Amino acid sequence: MDPILQHQLQLTRRQFFGNTGLRLGGLALAMMSAKFPGGSALGAVQKQRVHPPLPGFPHFAPKAKNLIYLHMNGGPSQLDLWDYKPGLEAHFDKDLPASVRMGQRITTMTSGQGRLPVAPSMFKFSQAGKSGRWVSELLKHHAEVVDEIALVKTVHTNAINHDPACTFVMTGSEIPGKASLGSWLSYGLGSENNDLPSFVVLTPSWSAKAAAQALFTRMWNSGFLPTKHTGVALRSGGDPVLYLKNPPGVSPSDRRAMLDSLNKLNHLEYQRVGDPEIQTRISQYEMAFRMQSSVPDLVDLKSESKATIEMYGSDVTKPGTYAASALLARRMVERGVRCVQILHRGWDQHGDLPKEIRAQCMDVDQATAALIKDLKQRGLLDQTLVVWGGEFGRTVYSQGKLTHEDYGRDHHPLNFCMWMAGGGIKGGISYGETDDFSYNVVENPVHINDLNATILQCLGIDHSRFTFKSQGLDQRLTGVEQANVVKALLA
Repeated sequence: MDPILQHQLQLTRRQFFGNTGLRLGGLALAMMSAKFPGGSALGAVQKQRVHPPLPGFPHFAPKAKNLIYLHMNGGPSQLDLWDYKPGLEAHFDKDLPASVRMGQRITTMTSGQGRLPVAPSMFKFSQAGKSGRWVSELLKHHAEVVDEIALVKTVHTNAINHDPACTFVMTGSEIPGKASLGSWLSYGLGSENNDLPSFVVLTPSWSAKAAAQALFTRMWNSGFLPTKHTGVALRSGGDPVLYLKNPPGVSPSDRRAMLDSLNKLNHLEYQRVGDPEIQTRISQYEMAFRMQSSVPDLVDLKSESKATIEMYGSDVTKPGTYAASALLARRMVERGVRCVQILHRGWDQHGDLPKEIRAQCMDVDQATAALIKDLKQRGLLDQTLVVWGGEFGRTVYSQGKLTHEDYGRDHHPLNFCMWMAGGGIKGGISYGETDDFSYNVVENPVHINDLNATILQCLGIDHSRFTFKSQGLDQRLTGVEQANVVKALLA
């Protein structure tokens, strides 16, 4: 009989709930390969990488080694940021033509409105860079780096509400329980840093005053993959990781001795039961031990130059801000962390959009542009893929009251803008086109799973060959339906 199954059948109720508690999300991700002081049997492990790649990975020479994913949670308005539609002014406060909507579903938040009045953006656009990209006045710092980015104007998704849409954009499925993008990369490619997790998540503060959408851990969870590939979330305030410090009266040598003893017990349990999650538990303890020195060094910005601090803006010295998170992202990829995900909340602007989106852009504009510049001047942009976007876009029609200075926008999954920059991406281009109302795709649609396939391609992975057997299926990040790499985006 399978030793794991046999062990589970023998469990008492108390043992079952006790063991289940020990399996809850980890502090860190690693293979057990740290060299322990004192020459303990478990500590005399090889010096190879803690996060090794799978055999045969990457599939081909990658253009990018790392990924920084900037997720604007809530759905930023493409009409007010990137998708310039000057002709809409002539349609101000007129009903959205039925020939444009074509009976497509809308949310219950606006389906009960008597009419769907067109709301042109109140913000000015201007052309920037050698590419002549039209950019909103809200993104004046982005305008300085447009020649580094590839703007995709025709991204579309299956979901129309936040939770399933966020789950979809991060896992390739609306159904909870799938592995996230960062977890897939951790599983396949590992990491070059032995003292930090291979996948790190940052959830900075935001400035919009409206209620923000909740962030669910499934957006950085490992799903059916081994739990050591779950993203490690660094807190935006206080200690970056809870319980990382030794309690009063416990010295590092005490902690080391305790871990050595605990690891011996876990190793014996693994030999008896064969459960791979025991190895995950061991690796979590070991990574936590190493993070006691690596994390304080990571978040200490004293070594950064005055010019770098000024480039990211005044908020960079405030822990937990988006600017601080952007700089930390650069410091992490510089140290070999495979995937860094920043989730900035507050972009769900159903009302009071002009005021709210201005505050959100103040949070992210300068720091995002600084991140691109910083990576480039350090020679890291060519090996780091940067992705920016939300879970869907916003409607051209107003939700609630409409004036030239005030309006709101509902969810719009049919087309929205995302951009990519760095390793493997052709900068200074725009891909796809929408109709005059930024409502439907008219040229080169890009599904979320096409975008994910392109991300994997840049990192040297053939998405169709990157699978994990679970629930009788060869699971993929890009799902079971056909997904295509957007080759026009590739350098």
